[in-house]
Amino acid sequence: MSTHGERGLWLADPSHREDMTTFVDRALRLDESAVIRLRERQGGQVVAWVATGFDVLASRVVSGRVRPADLSAGADALSVALPRMDLTGFVEPGFAMDSAWRGALPPDGGFVHLDDVPARAVLDLAQRGVALSKEHGSAHGPPASLLDQEVLAVSAGDESVGVPMRCVFALTAMGFLPQTSTRTDDFTPESVAADEVVRVRALPAWLRVDARFGSVYRRRGSASLAISAR
Repeated sequence: MSTHGERGLWLADPSHREDMTTFVDRALRLDESAVIRLRERQGGQVVAWVATGFDVLASRVVSGRVRPADLSAGADALSVALPRMDLTGFVEPGFAMDSAWRGALPPDGGFVHLDDVPARAVLDLAQRGVALSKEHGSAHGPPASLLDQEVLAVSAGDESVGVPMRCVFALTAMGFLPQTSTRTDDFTPESVAADEVVRVRALPAWLRVDARFGSVYRRRGSASLAISAR
């Protein structure tokens, strides 16, 4: 056991520390007051969650542990603490922000795989969405009518779901696609491999879109949807 007490995040693998840092930095770009929720999962994994501002949840899975097994921390505090972690991989999460997290999380499992969509098609939709946002948006961002528009129809058997632009924007804003460009505003379809896909899954209450570096989730129906990491 660590001598740091019972509250903290431990990330021993350097590549997973980098993944968490990227996740936190992307969350901060979307909202400087973002709250990150960290939950331990069986098998030595930690799932990081953030509300993206698109009424969509984003998540990423890394190897590590967190104590307590479910805690919320400010993205700003984590951004400062991650580069300062000690040799044990310990990260001081800062002040407890559990009361700042609003809303339930989707379940870990049970999602039904509906179909895979080319990542290039997702970037093409993002590109078009940004152009429409500039044309019709305001200081408050893209219009709700654009965000709510279902831009992908996915089905398997009797199950059919529409993926709204909200999910496309959340997926690209969090950098979950393996693009050759590191620019956050580059939605060129050719910046991702032709065979790269995103996976669409669903539960009766949730839509989930998985990309290589993370997932987004959104509630289905009258509530909101969200996307998370694999």
